[in-house]
Amino acid sequence: MSMIRDLRAVVRPSRVSLRKESSAPYDTTRDSATTTAVVDCAVYRDGRRVETESPLTPQEAMRLVRRDSGFVWIGLHEPTEDEFAGIAREFGLHPLAVEDAVQAHQRPKLERYDDSLFTVFKTIHYLDHDRLNSSSEVVETGEVMCFTGRDFFITVRHGGQGSLRGLRHRLEEDPELLAKGPSAVLHAIADHVVDGYIAVADAVQDDIDEVETEVFSPGRGGTPRGTDAGRIYQLKREVLEFKRAVSPLLRPMQLLSERPMRLIDPEIQKYFRDVADHVARVHEQVIGFDELLNSILQANLAQASVAQNEDMRKITSWAAIIAVPTMVCGVYGMNFDYMPETEWKYGYPVILSAIVALCLGIHRMLKRNGWL
Repeated sequence: MSMIRDLRAVVRPSRVSLRKESSAPYDTTRDSATTTAVVDCAVYRDGRRVETESPLTPQEAMRLVRRDSGFVWIGLHEPTEDEFAGIAREFGLHPLAVEDAVQAHQRPKLERYDDSLFTVFKTIHYLDHDRLNSSSEVVETGEVMCFTGRDFFITVRHGGQGSLRGLRHRLEEDPELLAKGPSAVLHAIADHVVDGYIAVADAVQDDIDEVETEVFSPGRGGTPRGTDAGRIYQLKREVLEFKRAVSPLLRPMQLLSERPMRLIDPEIQKYFRDVADHVARVHEQVIGFDELLNSILQANLAQASVAQNEDMRKITSWAAIIAVPTMVCGVYGMNFDYMPETEWKYGYPVILSAIVALCLGIHRMLKRNGWL
């Protein structure tokens, strides 16, 4: 049981390291000069990697497993149909699962076939940016497909992020954990992916807080003026992409944690509950993000409408003030021979004084009522 107690420490790096990894350059793990999609292929016996003089092919690794026991872990990055065909035949993978693994763009799911489990995870990568704008990309997704068998584990990765190289090294440092077989690797990958969700959720929360602060920050005159609605809408689209990765994963994690499966070690299955719990928590966060952004967008539009109404009130107020001299001057600008005060010595200054007094009186009244 000591191995199980240390399970989280082995497969789960700290939150700080996750944030650092999320901002690091992409690790495609596939050399452009090579002609193979196989990133790594190794045989593990009693939890330890079997050392060989030269890199193993999947077929050689499987023959070694069948002869001396253990299990093989094969990592592939964006294989073509031809590149994957030989591996699929060697390990007896179901054609439907093979098709999904090659074509990618699948929603997270868990499918059971006769001798294997096929699991799809969507990886999430947070894209750093100096300032969020209407064209900023906040998250980018990739995919990890896992084939889990009695004596093999195959990962097929799509996208430029979500490398499993570091995870493989951490697992190799704990032979007691790897001795549990392919199900331990499946749990480690699930936990690794979901921990990535938590780190991204924290970063997206910071972006939402920034937008929310700008929307409700006071503008000129102490009244909130809102922000660019395009920024809010773009962030909402990115949250929707995040939601598509998290929400469908709820059911697969529940099945792995609750339903007995012969390919999943009972001791490892207990720890899928922890992963399922974290997925549920992130799902709640993402739903909350979506609802909060809806509220922020509505508040921003309402503030824009209020600001326009305030501007119109000010324009109307000044038009009312200007209407007084316009009316008086219009009256005295008429060309009649007999008009009152036209011959009066003090008529001009009296009329000007009356105009000023009326304008000041209207201005004071409008300002007292909050129109100016």
